[in-house]
Amino acid sequence: MDITAIAKNFTEFYYSQFAAGRQNLAPLYRPHSMLTWEGKQFQGGSNIVQHLTELPFEKVAHKISTFDAQPSSLDMSTLLINVTGLLRVDGDQELQFSQVFVLAKEGESFYVLNDMFRLNLG
Repeated sequence: MDITAIAKNFTEFYYSQFAAGRQNLAPLYRPHSMLTWEGKQFQGGSNIVQHLTELPFEKVAHKISTFDAQPSSLDMSTLLINVTGLLRVDGDQELQFSQVFVLAKEGESFYVLNDMFRLNLG
């Protein structure tokens, strides 16, 4: 299993879907998935996607600066991905962000078990 390739493919897909329509992220989450967004926690795919779609902006573009990936279990059933980059919402100034994902294996693919997002301000 090529963890770096999985992380690269996931991050490209995730951020392209986020930009195209945040509701498109629903298939990536499960009822037990967790999101922490700027310190606020949400559980379950429907609650997560509802929060993401209610964010107060129309357009968003992510520019990935770095991503790192590691297996987070001995049997390789979960992967840890750390992403840093810049985002621009509604054409405003770019903001630095970091996002951490734990992906869990489900059959031959992965879903988002944990997702933590923070703007890096200051």
